[in-house]
Amino acid sequence: MKDDGKKKASKNKKHEDLEKNREDGQEQFLTTNQGVRINDNQNSLKAGDRGASLLEDFILREKITHFDHERIPERIVHARGSGAHGYFQVYESMEKYTKAGFLQDPSKKTPVFTRFSTVAGFKGSTDLARDVRGFSVKFYTEEGNYDLVGNNIPVFFIQDAIKFPDLIHAVKPEPHNEIPQAASAHDTFWDFISLMPESTHMIMWAMSDRAIPRSLRMMEGFGVHTFRFVNKEGKGTFVKFHWKPLLGTHGVAWDEAQKISGNDPDFHRRDLWEAIENGQFPEWELGVQLIPEEDEHKFDFDLLDATKLVPEEMVPVKKIGKMVLDRNPDNFFAETEQVAFHPGHIVPGIDFTNDPLLQGRLFSYTDTQLKRLGGPNFHEIPINRPIAPLHNNQRDGHMRQQINKGQTSYQPNSLGNGCPFQAKIAEGGFDSYPEKVDAKKVRERSESFKDHFSQASLFYNSQTAVEQQHIINALSFELGKVDAVEVRERMLGLLNEVNKDLAKEVASNLGMPVPKKKTQLNHGVPADFDPERYEPTKSNPSLDKDPALSMMHNGFGNIATRKVAFLCADGVDDNSVNEMKKALDKEGAMVKILGPNSTEVKTADGKSIKVDEAFRTSASVVFDAFYVPAGDKANMALKKIPKAIHFLNEGYKHCKPIATAQENGLIEETYFWNKLDKKNLAEDGVIVGKDKSSEFIKAIGQHRFWKREEKDSIPA
Repeated sequence: MKDDGKKKASKNKKHEDLEKNREDGQEQFLTTNQGVRINDNQNSLKAGDRGASLLEDFILREKITHFDHERIPERIVHARGSGAHGYFQVYESMEKYTKAGFLQDPSKKTPVFTRFSTVAGFKGSTDLARDVRGFSVKFYTEEGNYDLVGNNIPVFFIQDAIKFPDLIHAVKPEPHNEIPQAASAHDTFWDFISLMPESTHMIMWAMSDRAIPRSLRMMEGFGVHTFRFVNKEGKGTFVKFHWKPLLGTHGVAWDEAQKISGNDPDFHRRDLWEAIENGQFPEWELGVQLIPEEDEHKFDFDLLDATKLVPEEMVPVKKIGKMVLDRNPDNFFAETEQVAFHPGHIVPGIDFTNDPLLQGRLFSYTDTQLKRLGGPNFHEIPINRPIAPLHNNQRDGHMRQQINKGQTSYQPNSLGNGCPFQAKIAEGGFDSYPEKVDAKKVRERSESFKDHFSQASLFYNSQTAVEQQHIINALSFELGKVDAVEVRERMLGLLNEVNKDLAKEVASNLGMPVPKKKTQLNHGVPADFDPERYEPTKSNPSLDKDPALSMMHNGFGNIATRKVAFLCADGVDDNSVNEMKKALDKEGAMVKILGPNSTEVKTADGKSIKVDEAFRTSASVVFDAFYVPAGDKANMALKKIPKAIHFLNEGYKHCKPIATAQENGLIEETYFWNKLDKKNLAEDGVIVGKDKSSEFIKAIGQHRFWKREEKDSIPA
């Protein structure tokens, strides 16, 4: 009977193993790509056990060949990215402005896939580079795929796509030594920029904290270009697209970004993944700026100029729907890496304008996908497949998957009963907007594109004093990395056109004078240029400031998904931990218990608290706030851990909220404690005492206490 029991147990175990080896009820056996089951995946076929490997080993050849070709060419730009699935839902019908189907019915959810990316770095670079962030959304609509391809900055460096290769060649690592990676702080980039006054506005954004976001979930997105909505009556309306994060917009300090890059170069990617896995789904509202066509020329800038934005003070953003990202990819390569965006993927009701940067992109994206994804059938890769049915006469080509039946592959035809038919406009057929064109073929730019500084000044003037100082620091750092003196001189000349105090501060940091005003040459002007014609002019801006341009004016109070480090050791007060954690959990913050080891700490009552991370394997820069619970024994132990003291010093340096349940604890060992005004600690973002959860939550909601930067730097 005992033997029977063993056999039964063995049989049950085998059954359990088989159950684990099933997918959708099917047993999973290792196979070749042709479905042939593999008996031995550990040894290649050889002539004797010590002999040569045999060419006839088709299992080895297939496995190695596939491995050799696992990497496709990375994107020339936007190579490093993160993506997620979700849905979009419109708030109310937009039929007054557009006939696009996914913008009509508030009860419908349109599936989306969103990819965020850095621009300049290679695929293996850090998430925290100072860089533009790509923000592209693929809508799988019933009328076909619509791609809203944008960035986290609403303007761009150049006005015409013909300059795009030059821009990217300049910002990429210098070709003679492949240095530096994912950085614009080098000669070739600033040489190019100093000769392109049209880039000045974008430079203000790129040198601001917008270029180093706290999280992909906490940055805005923009369509950059002016597009056109078209309604059923054929009436057009200019439209600018905005994505507004419900968590607000926030950045990190530059010193902090550099340290995050060393501690966790996947910081943004990990943050997005973990938020979705934890059910804290990122959300953005889709906003539009709607401009009647008859108002096209009423502004003191050109709507078709991608280096300009439409100030929200002039045209408010109307929020028309919400996007929720609620599912991580199942396979990074198959989805995030192979997804193919294209600004030319539009649906009826959305159309282009004559923006010369947009027009060039319409060619470039298809050409890129043909090379990167192997041929013309990249639309058949699952992540790129539309949910709308496909019927056309496009055939064959590399990696064709669809098996087309029938005799005909042309149109018109009679042998196939005329199928597929052209759709009438009333049947959803796409109809290009009938814009009137009456012009000569020329290689020129409109005079309305010539003002390069007004909006750069508007952006700088709209920043808080803290944000302006960050821009000064960024420019000083970047230009300080430039060896060519003439490049630095030209840049100071451009900055002087934006704001004289800005130029003066940067020049002082570089140890240089602000140069006397010279004509700033735009790249590509004729050799016999007329200075009176080509010198950039500064028109009178209709606005001095726009609060929407400042991150510090927007998005405070919400602490959902903020990471708070609890610094603990044996002897920590159980109630002090639990009460603060309960209060933070209620607000949606993410508490992480840090301790001397990676397993647990014992409370003063002898209970165990699971440790999420040990001090030795963690870093202060990946947290948003810090809390030291009560417990004399615990605080005495923490005082003997240099990393714990460093956490508070560095957190203070980066202007983050700090709370401690007792004054005579770890905080006494910090560099900053004796320098603080003890009567006004809360104003400095330092919360001391028991039962202070509400004050701590309020402090976290303020995000940072930037006034600390005005004081002596913390040596952390």
